[in-house]
Amino acid sequence: MSKQMRNGITTGTCVAAAAKAAILTWQGLTVEHVDVTTPQGRILTVPIDAAGANEKSGWARVIKDAGDDPDITHGTGIEAVVELCLQPGVQIVAGIGVGTVTKPGLSVPVGQPAVNPGPRMMIEKAVSESLPAGWGAVVTINIPQGAELAKRTLNPQLGIVGGLSVIGTTGIVEPMSEEAFKNSLTPQVDMVKALGYDSIVFAPGKIGQNIAINCYNLPPATVVQTSNFIGHMLEYTAAQGMKQVLLFGHLGKVVKIAAGVFHTHNRVADARLETMAAYAGAAGASQQAICDILACTTTEAAMTVIAEHQLEQIYSLLAERASQRASRYVFGDLAVGTVIVTLQGKILGMDEAARKIGGTLGWNIT
Repeated sequence: MSKQMRNGITTGTCVAAAAKAAILTWQGLTVEHVDVTTPQGRILTVPIDAAGANEKSGWARVIKDAGDDPDITHGTGIEAVVELCLQPGVQIVAGIGVGTVTKPGLSVPVGQPAVNPGPRMMIEKAVSESLPAGWGAVVTINIPQGAELAKRTLNPQLGIVGGLSVIGTTGIVEPMSEEAFKNSLTPQVDMVKALGYDSIVFAPGKIGQNIAINCYNLPPATVVQTSNFIGHMLEYTAAQGMKQVLLFGHLGKVVKIAAGVFHTHNRVADARLETMAAYAGAAGASQQAICDILACTTTEAAMTVIAEHQLEQIYSLLAERASQRASRYVFGDLAVGTVIVTLQGKILGMDEAARKIGGTLGWNIT
């Protein structure tokens, strides 16, 4: 019998609870737990790690518990300092380790703390229901480890500087939530669109993103990471009215797309070597060459076999096939081109659609 996975709480829930506890502490109460309400109306009881107060403000800290989800903020102290004032309303300020939005396209305006609408609603509700009648408050969020942790997120690519985002639409972290991971990727598309582009570059990971920008001069604002969720990102991009996608990645990912695999994690589907062997056979490879490819354990090893048998033409064929499959996946709503690169940044193959899309984006290929 599989173990029941334990839910956790989002960063937004932590802030809302810390802010409420800060006010209650300022009022002279000893607070060990507080209840906060999620945007869906669910009541969550959150333990308070520490709290204190002075004449004008209170503060409290919650230790983030992400349950069994591998959240990088699990175990992190999240603090709220609440200064009470006679002006009604709740103002939220980015303190230590909390990011500020610097680029358009996100759900938060440029110049504002990176606190998404769901968490903001929770914070405002938790604070408002705890304040004395007629009072307002300034809530400063501090995540002391936030600036360092943010380096391991997509925040730098999204234009969120200075620290972490306060996110979480439901207030609850579901362990290993694939949907949450997907939702963390799609704001990149919104940003590209908000900057006026109708073409976008998909790179599965950081290495491909760096190669696209640093080696081929593709505009940094257009290059986004997809992780393994190529299909999801294609669908979202088409739904946003974008026109063109340039798939830019390592052979190991692109060959899966050529085979019609749009969730590229190896536990979902992995026909890399079989696909390469099929294309090599179609290009006239000997039975021995096909067997040698199938005997490889990585696409990098298979590349050596392909070079030995002078079958490099299959790379452009794989790129063309990947583009066709990707465009078909979104029923022709996107024009797609594909570039296959090595981990060192060398282009192995591309199709004509890639040359056209890359050209409109001003890349520098020879």
